Amino acid sequence: MRVITGSARGRKLKTPEGMDIRPTTDNVKESVFNILQFDIEGRRVLDLFAGTGQLGIECLSRGAKEAVFIDRSRDAVKIIRENLKACGFTAPVLQQDALSYLDRCGQFDVIFVDPPYDAELYAPVLEKINSIDILSDGGIILCEARREKELPDMRPPYFKRREYCYGRVKLGLYSKESH
Repeated sequence: MRVITGSARGRKLKTPEGMDIRPTTDNVKESVFNILQFDIEGRRVLDLFAGTGQLGIECLSRGAKEAVFIDRSRDAVKIIRENLKACGFTAPVLQQDALSYLDRCGQFDVIFVDPPYDAELYAPVLEKINSIDILSDGGIILCEARREKELPDMRPPYFKRREYCYGRVKLGLYSKESH
């Protein structure tokens, strides 16, 4: 697993032993950044359920102003910090429950939601983002799920824009309309 492009291009990222953390495959990651390519530079990014931190790190490599990494696993937090250091980045990495973090996190331009597939966290996380309105106008939420998973709709001004399928993975793209 490597950083695709930008200032940390080609840097190898550590991955965990076992299957407690499920890193986004390189094929899916490349697709994610083809979708987001013009929405990263200068933006504030939230990597919820960060795992290895590869999505947020890729954003930093592509010029994001800031990335915040949240994962409740001590092992994941350790790997994220090691990966950030290997790429020459510094960023907040918090060992915390994603839902409780959202209560006091401030506003973001891009939010990655990639919980454990069987955790049933998509609806509660998207509902909380909707209710406390932490996405900037024109901001983007990208969810990664199993292909067969029905991703929930959101209430205006948030909208599910599109779903993409890559093998066994589904990406759900949401945005917030400007006022």
